[in-house]
Amino acid sequence: MTDQTALQYTEEHEWIALDGDVATIGITDYAADKLGDVVYVDLPAAGTTVTEGTVVGEIESTKSVGELFAPVNGEVVEANQAVVDSPELVNSDPFGDGWLIKVSTSSLPKLLTHDEYRALVGE
Repeated sequence: MTDQTALQYTEEHEWIALDGDVATIGITDYAADKLGDVVYVDLPAAGTTVTEGTVVGEIESTKSVGELFAPVNGEVVEANQAVVDSPELVNSDPFGDGWLIKVSTSSLPKLLTHDEYRALVGE
């Protein structure tokens, strides 16, 4: 599991871990809990260009369908096939094996710190 305090967050309940120019992106435990049991994940393929703020995927649960928004501009370098094959990873390990995509990006938008995100969700 990733150290959550070292991550950056969006107001759309996504987390971002930057390693060089590659941003690993997933949804937070708060979002996974609100979705309920995740049963299907649709992710963009490697090579897809994504634009910050646009819908790039879908997460379906027994309760609802949620859209995955790109928190950065760039190119998808990897989609997590393990999550596509076993969507429940989003619930069981959202900050670890439940990551969604990796995007090569040259810059990050203004993001929230761990404390700012936890204040946003009232924790």
